[in-house]
Amino acid sequence: MSGAGGRRLPRFAKAGVAVEPLAEGGMILRSPLEPAAVARRIGDKLASWAAWMPHRVFLAEREGADWRRITYDEAHNAARTIGQALLDRRLGPERPVMILSDNGIDHALLALGAMYVGVPVAPVSTAYSLVSRDYAKLRSVTEQLTPGLVFAADGARYAPALEAIKGQIRSLGAAVAVSRDPPAGMDATSLGVLRAARPRQALEDAFHRVGPDTVAKILFTSGSTGEPKGVVNTQRMLCSNQAGFVLAWPFLADRPPVALDWLPWSHTFGGNSNFNLILFNGGTLWIDDGKPAPGLIERTVENLRALSPTLYCNVPRGFALLLDYLEREPELARRFFAELDLLLYAGAALPQTLWERLESVAMAVTGEKPAFVSAWGTTETAPCATIVHYPMERAGNIGLPHPGTEIKLVPEGDRLEIRVRGPNVTPGYWRRPDLTEAAFDADGFYRPGDAVRLEDPSDPSRGLVFDGRIGENFKLSSGTWVLVGALRIAAIAAAAPVAEDAVIAGHDRDTIGLLLFPSLAGCRALCPHLGAAAPLAALIAEPAVRQAVIDGLRRHNETAGGSSRRIDHALLMAEPPSIDQGEITDKGYINQRAVLSRRAALVARLYAEPPDANVIVL
Repeated sequence: MSGAGGRRLPRFAKAGVAVEPLAEGGMILRSPLEPAAVARRIGDKLASWAAWMPHRVFLAEREGADWRRITYDEAHNAARTIGQALLDRRLGPERPVMILSDNGIDHALLALGAMYVGVPVAPVSTAYSLVSRDYAKLRSVTEQLTPGLVFAADGARYAPALEAIKGQIRSLGAAVAVSRDPPAGMDATSLGVLRAARPRQALEDAFHRVGPDTVAKILFTSGSTGEPKGVVNTQRMLCSNQAGFVLAWPFLADRPPVALDWLPWSHTFGGNSNFNLILFNGGTLWIDDGKPAPGLIERTVENLRALSPTLYCNVPRGFALLLDYLEREPELARRFFAELDLLLYAGAALPQTLWERLESVAMAVTGEKPAFVSAWGTTETAPCATIVHYPMERAGNIGLPHPGTEIKLVPEGDRLEIRVRGPNVTPGYWRRPDLTEAAFDADGFYRPGDAVRLEDPSDPSRGLVFDGRIGENFKLSSGTWVLVGALRIAAIAAAAPVAEDAVIAGHDRDTIGLLLFPSLAGCRALCPHLGAAAPLAALIAEPAVRQAVIDGLRRHNETAGGSSRRIDHALLMAEPPSIDQGEITDKGYINQRAVLSRRAALVARLYAEPPDANVIVL
């Protein structure tokens, strides 16, 4: 690829790991790569790029048929003026900024301005404002956060959400700010007014007080198992993560990265990893107004027809929908891969069939396999705790410890629980010392509840493989454990091209059942006679679609082994996963527990006697 042709530095640092065996079993893994210097605060990186490359485009967003752009110098100036305006309104460590809006330039400027002067910023999932009907999670976040300012770029679009928390806003004495269309019946300040503030000595004093322990962000988890909880993200967490990226991926220093990205800034993947990768390396972020969903993926494709990214990050669902277009449009594929240094997937496990499809498309238009890697982490690790910095042969490997991070592997039955300690790990949960205490072991390692295994037990430098959520696994009535994470990936691959995602059922039952979320594009490809606009409900009733599932799952069962991997029942669902009900996150990650709970009636149908006519019985 032309992106690699002029590379002066290697794409990846040499893979290696230091292993410390533990007396009680397990081990601690550390990277031999140790950051020599870590920035003290986000504002330093913004200021340095504004001084070195003032006219380079930092952010761009769609504005009609064109793009609105802002340079590093303009962003730095805006952060300073907004920071002063927030100080004037007495915002501070206990009176944060709450942002309701989608990704956008104004969102970014307000967040940068807040972090510049030590005011925590909390970008809140737009689903709580735009999808929810009762606004319960939005009210919960507002109550926990006690914001001093609430921002919505489009006041009219967010008017119902603002109305739902109007009483809380008033009781807190908080201000409301918008970029346009202030909501009727509510006092709102224009962001333009905040940007017009004149920086004074108070701004400089506040900036110099910001240090590694200053709270930069409060990111709320999805709350699928209860109320959302706020994860404290310090300046040290964000800066140390980026220092590790540069060590693991030296190519970032070859040329400023260019990315098109939709991943929401209310989540750590998009808001910490991707946004800060651009900021720390002086690159350009084109804000994608598309998403991996029908009706929105088309916007992503349209944007990619005009851009050639050097870095592209997505969740598996996003790659799956994009591949449908890359496979059909060679010119789009050529442009997509033309300058690409790296592809990164994270947020969920990637089916091997998807990996192979992407490699095939890249080979067809470039003659080379792409550098396709992964990483692993959580909101509590800001986000990267492991990172791949070596060529991967297949999906599943999540890498080695992120530079500066310690990984503890603790035996949990026949599996290894992964725990994390390092400068990238949260000090705790916002105003919840009880949750903080429960999240760490006696040695200060954070416990996310995930399991991993060594790719090669005789050679830890080959990296780790994600082995599922410990809490998602269940036993059949026979007492046999079902490892949900691995089986889910195998099932999606077996049911290709019909399956887009899947949920495994069978707790305390005799056999394993499967709830399948179908791929609209995959089903349509099997039913050309129904036309390009055929609805999903009609497609999943087609014999060709059902037969593809039957054939694929039978092949899976032939080599599955015992009852813990054999699938006996499957049901195709016409209703997509619900964000509002916690079935899927903004990133596209399926929540197994939430789906099984909300769709308990469908699980019952899987096991009904006599079998339901719509259930596939193998």
